[in-house]
Parts: sequence; structure tokens; C-alpha cells
Amino acid sequence: MSGFSKLWVQWQRWVWTGAIALLLVLGWANPAMASLTDDHYDGDIFPLYAGNGYLVPPKVTLAQAFQRTNYPTVLSFYVDDSSDCKQFSAVLSTVEAYYGKVVDILPIRVDSLPVKDQYDSTEPGYYYSGQVPQTIIFDKDNTILFNEVGNIPYERMDDVLREVFDLLPREESVELKRRVVNEINTELVK
Repeated sequence: MSGFSKLWVQWQRWVWTGAIALLLVLGWANPAMASLTDDHYDGDIFPLYAGNGYLVPPKVTLAQAFQRTNYPTVLSFYVDDSSDCKQFSAVLSTVEAYYGKVVDILPIRVDSLPVKDQYDSTEPGYYYSGQVPQTIIFDKDNTILFNEVGNIPYERMDDVLREVFDLLPREESVELKRRVVNEINTELVK
């Protein structure tokens, strides 16, 4: 086989390999179609839509949260394939941003609840009403202060938590602002 023939065969292999790879990528690969407004499963909603994969799985169980007497608890039931839950995940992430160090936040995927006839009051299934998203806020003594279903605005949850911590109402307090992580201090740069 001459040198030209060898090059011709190599070139054909390269063309065919490239053509097949292109067909695989363009023809059979579906683009990611995640959407905040549909009821399709796109993956875990907290890292995907709330930008906060830190919330799941919860760091403590409900029983452990109830034993921590100086911490209120936010219990939230959700499913990954609900547009309401996808939208609410950002609200729960905002609660975590402001209160995460002083509140136990437990997002519970409804699919993970064991099927039982009866639940103990230290199990999340005891409080689940059958609808999502459902959010329950317990005070430091584990008394229910807030139990609502639906896409609840952050301000409603903030009002309840302000009462728990004996903080000023939002209208009377200074708005808290988070510092930008990549902020440049122009006072030091001359």
C-alpha cells in the first residue's frame, strides 16, 4: 500500500468518526430543558433553582431539632416535580441566608416519607397535610406558630421568625444587606 493510500484510509476514518460523533451529539442528545414553571422533574430543586444545595439533605432530623431548645425549626415539605415547589425553593434559601445559623431548616422531600398508619410527633410525616409546598414554623418550645400550604412569600416567614427572636418589625428595622463576596474595597486601593 502506497503512502498516499495510507493517508487516504486515515482521512476516511477521521471523516467517518467525526460524522458519527456529530450525528450522536446533534441527533440524539437532547438539550437540558429545565424550567421553573412546569411540573417536570429536572433534578434536586435546591441546587438547581435556589442555588443552595447546602439545604439538602437536612443537617439534623426533626427529633434532633426538637431537642435543641434554643433553636426554632422550619419544616418544609416539597417534591422536585412541582412548579410551586421549584419557585418556593428560592424563598426557603433566602430564609436560610438570613436565619440559617439560628434556625434548624428541614426541607423534606415528600417521596422520602415512610408510609405508615401513624407517626410519632418527632417524625415529619406527623405534620404533613398532603399538599406541597407546606411550611411549618415551630418556636423554641416546639409549638407550631405557622402552618401554611403554597408559595409563601419570604416576608410572611420573616415576620414569624422576627416574633420568635423578639426582633423589631420589618417596617421599624434597618434593611439587612448581604455583602458581595467579590467586592473590591476602593478605600484600600489607591
